[in-house]
Amino acid sequence: MQKDIKNMPITKHLIAPSVLAADFAKLYDDIQMINNSEADWFHIDIMDGVFVPNISFGFPVMQAIAKYATKPLDVHLMIVDPDRYLKNCKDSGASMITVHYEACTHLHRTLAAIKELGCKAGVALNPHTPVSLLADVIRDIDLVLVMSVNPGFGGQKFIERTYDKVKALRALAAGVNDSLLIEIDGGVTLQNAASLLQAGANVLVAGSFVFNAADSMETIKKLKAVDYTLRSV
Repeated sequence: MQKDIKNMPITKHLIAPSVLAADFAKLYDDIQMINNSEADWFHIDIMDGVFVPNISFGFPVMQAIAKYATKPLDVHLMIVDPDRYLKNCKDSGASMITVHYEACTHLHRTLAAIKELGCKAGVALNPHTPVSLLADVIRDIDLVLVMSVNPGFGGQKFIERTYDKVKALRALAAGVNDSLLIEIDGGVTLQNAASLLQAGANVLVAGSFVFNAADSMETIKKLKAVDYTLRSV
C-alpha cells in the first residue's frame, strides 16, 4: 500500500535508512526496526547492473517491503531507461520516485510522468554532475538526491565536495522552489550530518552506518536529533 507524503510537513530533517544495507536474511526484522524507529522513510535502491556496476533487489522484493512498511518508500532508480519502469515502481509501493539526471534523455517529461502517477518526483546527481544542469527544471522537482559517493555500492567514503554542491543547489532553488527537499546519499554519519544540514540538506540517507551499528534504532534516533537549526536554508 502506497504511503501518502504529498502533504507531509517538513518541520525537521528526515532520516531515510537505506534497506540495501539491511540483512536480507532477516529483512522482515529490519523492516519492523525501521517502522518502530524515528526514521521517516524507507530508502529503496533499485540497481540494474548497467547504469551502476551492481544489481540490487527488484520489484517483487520492493512489494514485500511495502506490504509491511508503515512509512513511505523513497525509491531511487539507478537504472537505464527508467521511464519504462515508473508505473511498476508506483504499483510496487513507491511514494517518491527518484531518477538519475544522467539516465534521462527527456528529464522534464520523466518528471511529469512521475507526478501523473501521484508520486513525488526526484532527480539524483552523480558526484561528477554539476548542480547547474538542473536550472531549467528546478521548479518542477520535489527532491534532489545528491550522491556523496559513487553510486552502486554501500560503505564508501564520503566525498567532501558534497557540501559545496548542497549550498549551490539550495541557492539555485532559492525563490524558485523553496520547498525543495535535498537528500544526501552515501557516507552519512553523525560526524558529517550537522554540516550537511547546515549546508542546506534536509533528508539524510544512512545505510551501513545504521545497519552495522550495535543499536540501529538508537543510531537513527541520534541522526534525527542532530541540530537542524544550524541550516542556512
